[in-house]
Amino acid sequence: MMLNGMLWIARSGAQWRELPEAYGPWQSVYARFAKWRDDGTLETVFHALSEDADMENLSIDSTSIKVHESANGGGKNGR
Repeated sequence: MMLNGMLWIARSGAQWRELPEAYGPWQSVYARFAKWRDDGTLETVFHALSEDADMENLSIDSTSIKVHESANGGGKNGR
């Protein structure tokens, strides 16, 4: 549950105090996060998970890609 809480914080960008109660007390989740960050456990976990990543079903939607207007042929004055 603590790892899920850490992932929720990473996904949402929320402050630790805003962690939903379903993940446990935010202080406990943060303490475990800080310990795992400092001792390298988080890096080990994410490397292990990414070794066998399923790259077959990736998708990117248009909200992920930002292009300057001049890059798509349009000029500042609409030319």
